[in-house]
Amino acid sequence: MPNDYIVSIDIGGTKQLACVINSSDGIIARAKQPTDPQSTERDYIKSIAKIIKNVIKSAGVGKENIKAVCLGIAGSVNPYKGTIYLAPNLGLKNFNIKKLLENEIDYPVLLENDVNLAVLGIKNFEVDKSSKNLLSIFIGTGIGGGLVLNGKLYRGSNFVAGEIGHMLVKKDGPVCGCGKRGCFETIASRSAITNKIISDVKNGKESSLAKMIEAGEIIKSKSLAKAVKDDDELVTGHVMDACEVIGGVLASVTNLLNLDTIVIGGGLVEALGYFMVPQIKEALQMHVLDESLMGLEITETKLGDDAAIYGGIKLVEEFLGESV
Repeated sequence: MPNDYIVSIDIGGTKQLACVINSSDGIIARAKQPTDPQSTERDYIKSIAKIIKNVIKSAGVGKENIKAVCLGIAGSVNPYKGTIYLAPNLGLKNFNIKKLLENEIDYPVLLENDVNLAVLGIKNFEVDKSSKNLLSIFIGTGIGGGLVLNGKLYRGSNFVAGEIGHMLVKKDGPVCGCGKRGCFETIASRSAITNKIISDVKNGKESSLAKMIEAGEIIKSKSLAKAVKDDDELVTGHVMDACEVIGGVLASVTNLLNLDTIVIGGGLVEALGYFMVPQIKEALQMHVLDESLMGLEITETKLGDDAAIYGGIKLVEEFLGESV
């Protein structure tokens, strides 16, 4: 008898990644397509329905073996109503994606914030099963977080818990995309680091990234990693400063919640984890209470971008009672 699966989809501002997956076989098929920022809401639903059909076909499984479709959304969502409250990178607001997508496909549709899905994936498919109080933090263009407390995903009163990137770090600091000033991600994300490097280069400081900056190229994590490897003092200094801030924030969160596990991921850490994670740990240890530090595990995620895909398995179990 064939195994049952779900389709788990990570929906970002530039791409959609759909996978057919279950807990025993893992990911058996992948499909990727770009997100069209100019599409209408109807076109958007049609495009998701298309990638679902394509990935099921490529997996070679019967339609009857797909139990649900799970969507990971970069934005604030209500998983009980199936509504996207606000997904700025997708241009969607107060959008009942569940209802509209279920009109196009033959499967129940679930949705969750993408970082919440990632922490579910990490909790259930990566870290030690004894972990009960876990924070996953993802450092890239911005900084996102997800929380598991007492063994369960913590969504908060309005489903926006875990927004660690919007903790106040510097009063009157840079303006954040959320409209506030001095948020954590304006100080220590990849975007924050590159903004500081660009400013310094334009003010006459030397860096191996100067030509890229002069050409107006986007500085991605791999470029930062190469600069650090090449002993670029300017870039290395800003990355180290970010690590100190990250460690300090994680110490404060650990003191507040008495976590047993912190898992660090995201594009910047994927490229520079060997350099950053030890420094983040050192900065955390300087600021955390001794009692909070006891038994605390700090690791870099191995699932990476697939963490949210795996998280869909547990979301289907929670909402539909289906184990796949």
